[in-house]
Amino acid sequence: MKKNPKLVPENYSGLLTVSTQMKQFVHKVERVAKTNASILVRGNTGTGKDLIARHIHNISLRSNQSYKAINCATLTGELMTSELFGHVKGAYTGAISDRKGLLQLTDKGTLFLDEIAEMPLDIQARLLRVLQDKEFSPVGSSQTLKTDIRLISATHESLRALVAQKKFREDLMYRIRVIPLFLPSLVERTGDVEMLLWHFIEKLNNENPRKVIAFDEDSYEVLMNYEWPGNVRELQNTCEYMHAIGEGSTVTIDDLPQDLFELEFEENDEKMKLAKLMQKFNGKRSDVALEMGCSRATLWRKLKQHQLT
Repeated sequence: MKKNPKLVPENYSGLLTVSTQMKQFVHKVERVAKTNASILVRGNTGTGKDLIARHIHNISLRSNQSYKAINCATLTGELMTSELFGHVKGAYTGAISDRKGLLQLTDKGTLFLDEIAEMPLDIQARLLRVLQDKEFSPVGSSQTLKTDIRLISATHESLRALVAQKKFREDLMYRIRVIPLFLPSLVERTGDVEMLLWHFIEKLNNENPRKVIAFDEDSYEVLMNYEWPGNVRELQNTCEYMHAIGEGSTVTIDDLPQDLFELEFEENDEKMKLAKLMQKFNGKRSDVALEMGCSRATLWRKLKQHQLT
């Protein structure tokens, strides 16, 4: 049986960690937060990019000013334009009154644009003007307004790759990634899977009749060795599933979602395929990468992951 080790995390504006790697990352974040430079946070889905953006604002020189955030992946182009720039009455169908946009509402403050890679090219051009000239015009208006924002952006994609594909403006990329920060994935944060597992379980214990106090050996081994591709968000969802589906005070392997085992099978298949290709091409990585249709850097990471180096 595995019981709560009572790990005490550091709390950075809601981002919890006991990981040395994560604390080093936050230390770097806190150094650059004191500047006004635009920051691009790179990180996989569910790693907490929004929490890092909030922490940057909270410890910045603009902490007493407004902080606003939008997710570019969830908005249509028209709605995103209105959200950012605002509009005047009659600018388009449904614009029944004037509306201030986030560029005006966050003047002197911080604006966080999550998943900025999803921003349409025409809006990218308008945002570039804001960053260059610190001015903009609401939709349907000829009036020019001034704004002084600190921009924090985030994406799980490579902007350089999108620039090469003509899906992102190169000039805007350089404007928003003055300081790029690479947020570690959950499995790279030593100790955080175990700490967050119990953090979520304790929270669920307080909210529900069931009280979980332990995991059996098999379930704990699976949870500790899983890769967590969905990161913290996937771990939280898994905890909610286990807590709801099981009975009694101990989580067993039967309480775990099937997804955790399916990924394990996929990884075993990938490892076998890699091993065969390495043998076929006598360990020549460039040929193996070409056969798999991936870069040599990606191949190196996969070989290391499967301990085939």
